[in-house]
Amino acid sequence: MTNKLIGVAPKQLAERKLRSPLSRALREKYGRRNLRVIAGDTIKVVRGEYSGIEGKIEKVNMKRGSLAIEGIQREKVRGGNVKVEINSTNVIITDLDLDDKYRQALIDRIHNPKKKSLGEKKPRTRKQTKRRLTNKRVNKTKGGDK
Repeated sequence: MTNKLIGVAPKQLAERKLRSPLSRALREKYGRRNLRVIAGDTIKVVRGEYSGIEGKIEKVNMKRGSLAIEGIQREKVRGGNVKVEINSTNVIITDLDLDDKYRQALIDRIHNPKKKSLGEKKPRTRKQTKRRLTNKRVNKTKGGDK
């Protein structure tokens, strides 16, 4: 998917463009390489004109796949300042905003996978599968004779 098509892409594909790599400390802590960026995350710019600058994400532009970061502004020719939007692939996440309960659940689910519960079904053996299939055949022939 190219950047031009990100505005017409389904949401689940557009979100893929909004992923950013995690810092080394966060990688070891959460066991993931990247996460979707949201407003409130602290990031560090690693590429481009503003490399080395750290700041919080103020706004995420889903259409363009870019981020507005506090502290990164450009002066207009006629006066005033404008927020500079930076592509999400040019930053590294240094601190996560875990106020969102859905994001917290996602990280917990990935970091601590569920353990097998007692009520979970066991896989069928070959004999059980064969018996089940033969019972279905018998039931079909009984129903067809009526």
